[in-house]
Amino acid sequence: MSRTPKMILLTLAVSAALVGCGKNEAPATDSAASTATPTAAAPAATEFKLDESKLPAYNAFHPSDLDKSLDACTAFGDYVNSKWLAANEIPGDRTSWGAFTILDERSVAVQHQLAEQVAAVKNPTGIEKIVGDFWATGMDEAKINAQGIEPIKADLAAIDALQDKDAIANYLRTSAAKGENVLFGFGPEADFKNSSQNIAYASQGGLGLPDTTYYTDAKNADKLKAYQAHVAKVLELSGATAEDAAKQAADVVKFETRLAKASKSSEQLSRDVSLYYNPVSVADADKLTPNFSWTEFFKAQGIAAPEKFSLAIPSFHQEVSKALGDTDPSVWRSYLRFRTIDGASPYLSDAFADQNFQFYGKTLNGQKEMKPRWKRVLGTIENDAGEAFGQLYVKVAFSPESKAKMEELVKNLAASLKERIQGLTWMSDETKAKAIAKWETFTPKIGYPDKWRDWSGLTTGRDSYFGNVRAANEFNYKFALSKIGKPVDKTEWGMTPQTVNAYYNPLQNEIVFPAAILQPPFFDPKADDALNYGGIGAVIGHEMTHGYDDQGSRFGPTGNFENWWSEADTKNFSGLTGKLVNQFDGYKVGDTAVNGKLTLGENIADLGGLATAYDALQKASAGKDDPMVDGLSRDQRFFFNWATVWRTKYTPENAAVRLKTDPHAPAAFRAMGAPSNLPTFAKAFECKPGSPMVRAGDKQVVIW
Repeated sequence: MSRTPKMILLTLAVSAALVGCGKNEAPATDSAASTATPTAAAPAATEFKLDESKLPAYNAFHPSDLDKSLDACTAFGDYVNSKWLAANEIPGDRTSWGAFTILDERSVAVQHQLAEQVAAVKNPTGIEKIVGDFWATGMDEAKINAQGIEPIKADLAAIDALQDKDAIANYLRTSAAKGENVLFGFGPEADFKNSSQNIAYASQGGLGLPDTTYYTDAKNADKLKAYQAHVAKVLELSGATAEDAAKQAADVVKFETRLAKASKSSEQLSRDVSLYYNPVSVADADKLTPNFSWTEFFKAQGIAAPEKFSLAIPSFHQEVSKALGDTDPSVWRSYLRFRTIDGASPYLSDAFADQNFQFYGKTLNGQKEMKPRWKRVLGTIENDAGEAFGQLYVKVAFSPESKAKMEELVKNLAASLKERIQGLTWMSDETKAKAIAKWETFTPKIGYPDKWRDWSGLTTGRDSYFGNVRAANEFNYKFALSKIGKPVDKTEWGMTPQTVNAYYNPLQNEIVFPAAILQPPFFDPKADDALNYGGIGAVIGHEMTHGYDDQGSRFGPTGNFENWWSEADTKNFSGLTGKLVNQFDGYKVGDTAVNGKLTLGENIADLGGLATAYDALQKASAGKDDPMVDGLSRDQRFFFNWATVWRTKYTPENAAVRLKTDPHAPAAFRAMGAPSNLPTFAKAFECKPGSPMVRAGDKQVVIW
C-alpha cells in the first residue's frame, strides 16, 4: 500500500483498462543489501499441482439470479443483480465485491497454493527461488516484528542529515537511483511522436492522498484531517514525541497541499493524454527548474543525457524547484521521513502495517479488516515479481483450449468492429479510411507473454522480507531505465497473467487479455455463444473501442500521437461524446453525481464494445436456431451476462473515492448505461417506448 509514484509510465495503458484495478507498489525505502547469491534466469522446473476443491467457486449467471418482481426495462442492473447483491456481503478484507473481485479471489487462491509449494522446493533456482524467498520471508511474522523499524534506520539517518537545498536535491537524485523516488514518477515510455522508440518521462507525484481534490476541496476536509492524524501517528511510531509528530504532520500536509495545487487532477489527466507529453532538452529542463538539475539527475541514474525527454506537468516540477529554494529544510526532512516510513510500513512490523491499514484501508476506503498476511505477501510478490510468478500460474491455470477459443472470438469481434466503422453515418469516407487503417494494425495478446522477462541479476534470500522488497524495487527500476533510448519491445506486457483485467495500449495499438480474466462469468470455452459474447466478447470489443475513444482516437495506426481526423468529423465526434457525458452525469450514487467527463473514455468503450459484441454474436449465430436455454432467448442471455459482469457492491467510503478518481463509472451504471442506448436490447425484452432502459431520439447515443 505504498504511496510511491509510478516508476514506469504505464498510465496510458492502465487508463484504458477494463476496470483499472490499482496495484500496490514497491516501497520508496532502502535497507542493507541481501547477502544471498544472484538468482539465475532458469525457468521453473518443478511440477506444481492445484487442489481445485480448495478454490472459490465461479460467479456465473444463472436464471435464478433474476428478480422477477422487477422490470428489466426499468432498471436492468437491478433486475439481474439485486438478489445476488442483497444476499452477498463485502468480505471484511475487501472494499468491493462482485464478479471481478470474486475471480481475483480465485486467482489469489491459486497463487496461495503455488507459493506454498514453491517455498518448499529444496535448492530452488530461477523464478522458483525468487517466489520462494519472498513467500518464506514475508510469512515470517516473528522475524519481521523483531526487526521493527531497523530495516529503514539508515534511510532515516540520511534524511536527518539533510541541512540545505543542495543536500536535499542530491538525496532526491541518489534515492531515485535505487528506485526510491517518493516525489515524482520517472521511467521509460514510447515517444508519442515516434512510438517505436522509448524515451524518458518524468511525471508528477509526491501526494499521499488519491487526488489533488482531497487537498483543495472543502468537501474532503474530514479526510485531509484524518490524513494529518495518520501522518502524526506514523511519525510517533518511528520514535517522535506526540508534540513533535503533530508539528511535523502539519508541515507535511501543508507541503503536500502545495504540491497538489501545482498538480493535475484525476479528471484532467484522464481526459487530456497530451499532458503526459512535454518534450524538452535536458538543458531547457535545467532552466525551468533551477534548483533541481536534470543534468545531475540523469547522471545519478546512470543514464547519458538524452537529446530530449518528456517533462510532464512542468508546473509541478517548477513548484518542486521553488520549494527547494524557499522551504525550510526541516519541512523537507519531515516530508521525506514520513513518505519513507509510510512507503515501507506494509513490509515492517505489525504496528506499522496496522497503522497503514487503519488509514488507507479503513478510513479512506471503508475496509473493515486487514487482509491476512498470506494475501498481503502475495500482493507484494505480484507487485515486485509478478511476471515471474505468472510463469508458474499459467502452467496450472490456463489451458490451450481457452487461448484458441479466445483467438477465434477476437477475430470475430474485429470483423464486426470493421463493419460498424464502415457503416458510420456521422464520419466522412476520408476519416473512415484512416480509422480502418488503424483497425488493421490492432495487435491482440492473449493469456501470457510469448517471451518471458529475464529475472537474472535479482538477488533474493531468506534473511529479510524488506530486503527482498528493496532488492526487487531497485532491480525493476534499473530494468526500466535500461529501456530508455532503445526500441520498444512489443512483446512486453503491462499486466501479469494472474491479473483479472484487460487493457488497451494506444502507443502500441494493442489489446491485452491476461489469463486470469478468461474464466466465468467472462469466458468459458464450454459455455454457449450468448454468454461468451456478452462477457469476454464485450470485453474484447471494449478494449478495441478504446482505440477510438476520446483519447485513444488521438493516436494513429502506428501508435504515434497524431491527428487523423477531419475538422468536421472531430466536431461530430465531440457532439456525440458530449451526449454520453450528459447521460452519465445524470446518474447518482446517493446525493453524488457520477462524473461523466472523468468516465467518458470507459463509457465510450462500453457502448462500442457491447454493440460490437452483439453484432458478432448475430454473425456467429446466423442460420442457427435459438436454443432458448432455460426459456431465455439468445439475445436475453447475451445482455444478462453483460449485467452479471458488473454485479458489484462497494463500501460507502470506497465508492466516494472512486467517484473522485476512477475513470470507470460505478458498476451498476455500466450494467445499464450501454444497453439503454441499443434498440436490440429494447427488442430483446419487449421494452415499450418511454421506458427508462429505452433511450431514443436526441437522448440515444450511438458512436462506434
